[in-house]
Amino acid sequence: MEQQETTQALGDAERKVLAAVCDTVIPAIEREPDPHGFWGRSATDMGVQLGVQQLIEGIPDPVLRSGLVQLLDAIGAQGILRAPSQESREQILRNIGLSGPEAGAGVAAMIGMTLFIAYGAPDAQTGQNLNWEVLEYPGPISPPPEAPKTLDVHRPAGDEEIEADVCIVGSGAGGSVVAATLAERGLDVVVLEAAGYFNESDFAQLEFKAYQEMYWRGGPTPTADGNVSLVAGTTLGGGTTINWTNCLRTKPWVREQWAREHGLEGLDGPDFDRHLDAVWQRLGVTDTCSDLNGPQQRMAEGCEALGWSFARITRNVDPDSYDPKQAAYMGFGDQSGSKRSADRTWLADAQAHGATLIADCRATKVVVEGGRAAGVEAVSGWQDPAGRTARVTVRAPRVVVAAGSLESPALLLRSGIGGPATGNHLRLHPCTAVFGIYGEDQRAWWGPPQAALCDEFSNTDDGYGLLVETAQYAPGLIGSATPWISGADHKERMTQFRFGGTFIGLTRDRGHGSVVLDANGEGMPQYSVTDELDLGNLRQGVEAQIRLHEAGGAHTITPLAGGAPTWRRGDDLDAFIAGAVRIPYRVGGYRLFSAHQMGTCRMGPDPQTSVADPRGELHDTKGVWIADASAFPTSSGTNPMITIMALARRTADAIAEDAGATAPAERKADREVTVGN
Repeated sequence: MEQQETTQALGDAERKVLAAVCDTVIPAIEREPDPHGFWGRSATDMGVQLGVQQLIEGIPDPVLRSGLVQLLDAIGAQGILRAPSQESREQILRNIGLSGPEAGAGVAAMIGMTLFIAYGAPDAQTGQNLNWEVLEYPGPISPPPEAPKTLDVHRPAGDEEIEADVCIVGSGAGGSVVAATLAERGLDVVVLEAAGYFNESDFAQLEFKAYQEMYWRGGPTPTADGNVSLVAGTTLGGGTTINWTNCLRTKPWVREQWAREHGLEGLDGPDFDRHLDAVWQRLGVTDTCSDLNGPQQRMAEGCEALGWSFARITRNVDPDSYDPKQAAYMGFGDQSGSKRSADRTWLADAQAHGATLIADCRATKVVVEGGRAAGVEAVSGWQDPAGRTARVTVRAPRVVVAAGSLESPALLLRSGIGGPATGNHLRLHPCTAVFGIYGEDQRAWWGPPQAALCDEFSNTDDGYGLLVETAQYAPGLIGSATPWISGADHKERMTQFRFGGTFIGLTRDRGHGSVVLDANGEGMPQYSVTDELDLGNLRQGVEAQIRLHEAGGAHTITPLAGGAPTWRRGDDLDAFIAGAVRIPYRVGGYRLFSAHQMGTCRMGPDPQTSVADPRGELHDTKGVWIADASAFPTSSGTNPMITIMALARRTADAIAEDAGATAPAERKADREVTVGN
């Protein structure tokens, strides 16, 4: 314990080296004109080193934290503090990065953290960042509105034991639907959510605040091998609170595969249509709120020029309160209240029928007695006056695990249930990104982050393929994802960013990774792209993005990857593509990211290769059910929210049948909750 304390804080020497590293990444450069002071401003002028220090000292894994501290010592030993020039300091970073895979990953992490803080962190007083001026990014356009929290969240006063018919772990796309369906059938439902309850009154339109409050582990988090950056929602309502409202039905070929190869009876026919239709209706999915910003218009023009398919996206949005200016910040929470997220729909329905919602209450173990579910043990984040956290035990004969594909397998593994496939088959929809620069400001920060897509290559090989989509404008993420070659080069790229647009290639992956437990009993995701089909589709995705940018009128194109070449109009496009697709799809190469995690507790008939049966109940533990994206037999190939909800509704029907609760119950007037539409 003492060793952990001594390695947690950086020493004076390490802080000096860290400051030098930050100023190497973002140096002060003399250049005129410099109306915003952007070129002459270094990282330490903005206090970036203090933010990076906090990030390093806050890393929960002592091995990883210690490794970064040792890396700082190594950089100091190479003489970065006495290096005579910016070029020599940059060369020291390159040399250290090339000394081995771990050192390379560490240097990349420090560069990424520096850029992340420099372009994303707002001033505590103004809510603005000095660098946003050169990006012409407005930052927050309105303060959080006064909006009451209409869900009644139970707060344990101390250690508490609760009796229920069903305990649901997780309140996102899957857990919320199960909660509403079972509560409507008259079952006594308790929902445990590990994170807090936030609504419009908390949404400040700030990237960092949103990450800290509503994202898994505080924002983009790399897999253990560093190959993929993961983002996932962790709040009441789960990912539906911070996702981009892209509503896509499950593709017919995926439904057929799940029914034929994985035993999900009825998934390829009208029975599953019924569930999809019910979800579609409850969310009020519409095609009337998909205004195109600059990059999306360029995608449309590129598709037309190439003869490729292009479609506007349907979204779960209330047209009466929709505002495209507000929609731009959707990944940080929707101030307008137009998003029909789980808290405004399914959870409201569940509570109106008597369900109990407990936020800030993390499930640690599923209780099993006599080989079947007996409840859940959890720890509440609420503290009594003495600072003690409450232990909550929910006694229930049915437990629904819906904590997401990163946390659901960890809960099962900590509980010693689920069988040999638990945590295996992690699918991520790994995404590449390619940036194009055009002749005018693209205003990429305006409008819904995803309002259109190109699905020309969605079914290219036995149902596997890719979608080309767009992404939310998030300056911290943008700054850290933009390739860093030198301090001057990166600043030059950032001055061009307002003229640019980013396309992403979302790949339906056939290969998979896993989630295992680390030494602290926490989930540790691992993922490497080794499947040849996946590699082929990633390459095709990069090519498709490049060709769309070129056809849409971009004059400069750069893949977001380490060592990536840059194409300028007039260059040989085919030769550029040939070089771009050869960049490795791993740490040090393409900056792969994932907002869709699936498959780690998947359904199927074989207990050796699946965790739950085709209805969603665990093979080895009766009464424990899976109802989130971790139940997917394979990756879905589309933004998964609609599929999660429809599958969860199907599983909820099976749970209700198992409980003998087949008829909808009367609405409980004393628990009426009016929220959403």
